[in-house]
This record gives sequence, structure tokens and C-alpha cells, in this order.
Amino acid sequence: MTEPDIGIYEKALPGNLDWDFRLGVAAEAGYRFVEISIDDDPVRLARLEWTPSQRRNLLRCTDKTGIPVNAIVLSAHRRYPLGSSSPETRTQANLILERTICLAGDIGAAIVQIAGYYVYYEAHSAGSRARFLEGLSKGCDIAASAGIVLGLETMDGEDVTSVTDALGIVDSIESESLKIYPDVGNLSANGHDVVEELRACRGRIAGIHLKDARPGEFRRVPFGEGSVPFVDAFRALDEIDYAGNYLVEMWNDDHEDAGAMIANARDWILERMTRAGLLESRGGPSNA
Repeated sequence: MTEPDIGIYEKALPGNLDWDFRLGVAAEAGYRFVEISIDDDPVRLARLEWTPSQRRNLLRCTDKTGIPVNAIVLSAHRRYPLGSSSPETRTQANLILERTICLAGDIGAAIVQIAGYYVYYEAHSAGSRARFLEGLSKGCDIAASAGIVLGLETMDGEDVTSVTDALGIVDSIESESLKIYPDVGNLSANGHDVVEELRACRGRIAGIHLKDARPGEFRRVPFGEGSVPFVDAFRALDEIDYAGNYLVEMWNDDHEDAGAMIANARDWILERMTRAGLLESRGGPSNA
């Protein structure tokens, strides 16, 4: 059986800005692609203002290392939410989405992941969801023209916390450019049945985020120390004939050897895929 395409989140890589080096670390650890971040950190947000030369430089690095940028994780909407009650903030949110789609096209990223928050730092109101849907719908029109897929991620919080929530939005907007991006860690930490959630989104998945989690604890839980039923999750994805990408979501936190850390994580995931029947046995004992 062919090994699935497994990528790594940018924030798991060394924190320097040398893309040749960072993508090289991902390649040495066995990953096939990287997802980069556009969040509200000024350095990452400034990527939306990259010149054509800077965009071409990233493409040169991906060609040199053989590690493409498959997707952009757009979390700057936490600071500038599509569902904001402020018209000025919504204008900024729409501009960020439009520029991210443009950047994705220029650097060869097929997917822009949308965090499922109507608003984040501001209080919810009766119109938060409707405003979010309006902004997301406009983004789908732009994405369709650019040949980009928007992937709505299941999150923590109180908005899009389940596949059911995401499906309601996808069905409402009715765009071929909008799919679901399930995060198995978030689903588990929210108390949902991960297997049933994955089964519910057959044929509508942009990608899968892989991280471990505990109830109410969404980030930085080491693989194997959380509550995510990875083997059963991989079996469920096999049942629905999922053949897309997997993204290992980790954070470096100045780890002394990021390369070893992410390589170990990939081996751990491959072992669970083997136990689920997605891969032939790689030999040696199987960990619990």
C-alpha cells in the first residue's frame, strides 16, 4: 500500500527565516509538504505583502528541497474576524482573505485553511454567524476564480467545533471551492466521537490535521499522551475512501533538535496507520 502524503506545520520547524534550511529539515524527516502560517504575528502577516521576487524565492526553495507548500493556515482572522460587528474590521478580514488566496496561487499552495471562528477576541452577537458566512461566501468566489480550495477547520471555542457545524456552513454556501478540514485533536478535545465525525464528511475533506489532545486541552499534547483514537480514526478514513493529505500539527517551542522531534512524530503516525491497515507492516514491535 502506498504511504499517504504526510506534511508538517511550519511552526514545528526551526524558527529562523531561511526557507532552504527549514524545508530541508522537513525533507530530512521524511515529510512531503509543509503548511505555512498567516497569523496576526507581524512577520507572518507581512507575507501578504511579499513582492513577486520574494514569492519566487519561496518557489525556488520548494523546487530545490522537493518540499512544496501545500496549504496556508490562515489564523489571522482571530484578530480580524469575518464575523466582526465592526465594518472596518470586516473590511480588513476580507482583504486578508483575498490576499491570502492570491499568495496561495503565487506559491503553489492548493488550499487556504479557514479557522472556524465567527469571532475570537470580541463578544459574539446575534449576527456573528451570518456575517462570517457572508465573508466566507465572498472568499469562495475569489478562491473559485483562482483555483484554490478553502478548507473550513473544526476548532476549539463555541463556533465550528464539529463536522456537523462545518457541514451546515458548507451546505449553506454551496460552493465547490469550500470543503471541510477536520482536526482530529480538536474534535476529540471538544468531546466528539472522532470516528463518527470523520465518517460524516465523506467526499468533502480538504485535508486532515493530526495532533493529540485531551478533553479541553487542544494544543501541545505529545502524541500518545492524549485521547485521540488515531488507529480507529485512520480506519474510518479508509472506510470513506479518503486519499488526501495528512498534516502533523506540532509546535517547536525552541526544541533543541526539531528534526528529530518531527521525524519521531512521523514514525509514530506511520505506526498507527500500519495498525489501522493503511500500510503494510514496517517491521519491529508495535507500540500501544
